[in-house]
Amino acid sequence: MTETIDRPWGISVFGAGSVRAEPQLARVKLTVDVLEPAPDDSFQKAGAAVARLREVLRAHGIADAAVSGSRLKLSSEYDGYGGDRKFLGYRCQASYSIETEALDVLQQLIVDAVDAGAHRVDHVEFDVRDKPALRDEARRKAVAAARRKAEVYTEAAGVPLGTVLHIKDVDADSLGYGRYQGHGGGGGSSAGDLAPGMVEVSAGVLLGFSLGR
Repeated sequence: MTETIDRPWGISVFGAGSVRAEPQLARVKLTVDVLEPAPDDSFQKAGAAVARLREVLRAHGIADAAVSGSRLKLSSEYDGYGGDRKFLGYRCQASYSIETEALDVLQQLIVDAVDAGAHRVDHVEFDVRDKPALRDEARRKAVAAARRKAEVYTEAAGVPLGTVLHIKDVDADSLGYGRYQGHGGGGGSSAGDLAPGMVEVSAGVLLGFSLGR
């Protein structure tokens, strides 16, 4: 099948860029999850676990303002469906998101939190403080990558590259997973060369150029 361009106007290219930085903080999501036959027992045991968890976090120097949590939530728990459904008890849950810059003792913090009564570690994310500045640098790299790609195409076609006519931001979360998969220009990276423990901030851009005469 031959593709045609209905309205030729110039050249459109995609560029991707990324910046890596040492993580400065970590966010950890912990959940207290208690299942008991009676609702009162479930509430009491979950409440006691929450109190112990709070004490552990304070002992690690994590202020209450750095902990966002939910209220205790109670629900009935069943196993199976229809006539075979069996009542298991009352499940009481509370989830907490913790932010800390003490990365050197993060492992011990998680161990102590689990020992105190955090029954699940749902998520551990490393991040940086000034992500907008890193994103801006990644965008600059994406623009440079797109321009380099456009220059290669126009040089190969024997026509001069004109001015920028159109700039479209591409959602960084879609890079590598959406329609631009495999089309990253200079500044991109593959999963195989990511440095362990590094935070990577990415950006993508679609540039439209005119063609000179």
